[in-house]
Amino acid sequence: MLTRQDRTVPDCLAILDEIASLGLRHIGFKDIGVDEDTLLRLHARIKELGATSYLEVVATSPGAALQSARIGRALGVDRLLGGTEVVETLDILAGSNVEYYPFPGLPFGHPTQLGGGAAEVEAHCAAFVALGCAGADLLAYRAVEADPLALVRAARSGLKCRTLICAGGVDSPARIAALAEAGADGFTVGTAAFDGVFAPGEPLTAQLKAILSCA
Repeated sequence: MLTRQDRTVPDCLAILDEIASLGLRHIGFKDIGVDEDTLLRLHARIKELGATSYLEVVATSPGAALQSARIGRALGVDRLLGGTEVVETLDILAGSNVEYYPFPGLPFGHPTQLGGGAAEVEAHCAAFVALGCAGADLLAYRAVEADPLALVRAARSGLKCRTLICAGGVDSPARIAALAEAGADGFTVGTAAFDGVFAPGEPLTAQLKAILSCA
C-alpha cells in the first residue's frame, strides 16, 4: 500500500515509478492524503504496470465511507477494501467489476483500530458471504479487545472459501507467517515499509523485496 498512517503518501506517483521494476502484482492506496486528480493518475499508472488495484476506505463516518466507495467505482479499482455500510456500498458498486471486502468487527478512529470479538467477526463475515461480497478486510493487528489470530481464525470460518485480507500492523516476518497459518489469504503493508521495519537502513525497494520474501 502506498500509504503511511492510513493516508496515501503525497509523493505516491514518484514512489510508484521508483518501485515499478519490482513487478508488484498488487498495489493499493487510501482515499485520503492526495487530491482526486492524483488518485486518477495513480490508479491509471497502477493499471499500466499490470497490477491489481486496491482502494481501502478509512473514512470514519457512514457518509464519507460511501463517498469513498463512489470514488472507488469512478476510478475503476479492482478491489475496494474497508467500510462497514455493506449493503449501501454493494448498491453503489452494482453493475461494476469492483470486488468488495468490508471490515468485520467494530472499526473506529484514525488510524483505524478494531473493536469486537471473534464471535462478532465470524458472524459479520458469514453475513458478507450471504450478501455476495468477495471477502473481508480484517484489521487483525489493530484489535483492542481480542487476540488478533483468534479473529483471523474466526473470519476464516465465517468466510468459508472467500478471500481474507488482513490489514494494519503487519510489521514483521513473524506476523506474516502467523497470519498465513491462521488462515489469511493475503495482507497489506504500508507504514511498516515506509518506516524501514523489514530491512533497517535500506531503501523502500529493499523493504518491499524483504516483504515479498516472507509472503
